[in-house]
Amino acid sequence: MRLDKFLSETATESRSELKKMIKKGLVKVNGEIIKNPSVHIDENSDEISINGKVFEYRKFVYYMLNKPQGVVSATKDNLHKTVIDLLNDEDKKKGIFPVGRLDIDTEGLLILTNDGEFSHNLLAPNKHVSKKYYAKVEGKLVSDAVEKCKQGIDIGTEEEPEVCKSAELEIISVDEGRSTTEIYLTISEGKFHQVKRMIKKLGGEVVYLKRLSMGKYELDETLKLGDYKELDK
Repeated sequence: MRLDKFLSETATESRSELKKMIKKGLVKVNGEIIKNPSVHIDENSDEISINGKVFEYRKFVYYMLNKPQGVVSATKDNLHKTVIDLLNDEDKKKGIFPVGRLDIDTEGLLILTNDGEFSHNLLAPNKHVSKKYYAKVEGKLVSDAVEKCKQGIDIGTEEEPEVCKSAELEIISVDEGRSTTEIYLTISEGKFHQVKRMIKKLGGEVVYLKRLSMGKYELDETLKLGDYKELDK
């Protein structure tokens, strides 16, 4: 790989800034100053540093984020802070994006990556990757809510039916006095506002929603809202 390409994919500076650094002799390859940006290096074995800071080449990165409310699942937004804005500058690798989305008022697990194939394998409808949510619900759910979820709820209209795949509903607790319920809901698709629309069909309204898992990836509960960590191999 060319030296300038390596640095553009691992460092946070712009290409023009990196070229200036190389010309100034601030870049070393295996301890030797290199001023030619087109020099080819072995990204897997050579040690490349800028001002003594060593950079490691990783083609793909994977971060687990505990998304807070008020932040949008996007790479750019003119009105709101995005999940990319929560990353430290050194972790904002080129091409990072959220895998799927969580509504602005939904918290919990969101994976960020620059690996398109990985994202496809988690989101493709034919992969049936499960997603588990915790929700606080206002209103009394219908008595056969668990069975209705198993059978598949129609969250569409009479003119345009939209039947959900079989889902697993678990009632955690019910407060009859306040008419509130806590639930776990596991779905295997990602229709627009699906959890909220399903619960509405069952007689309730979601007032708090948090994603706990996505496939084999479970939210690390030690992560505070807005914090993230890099996933290991």
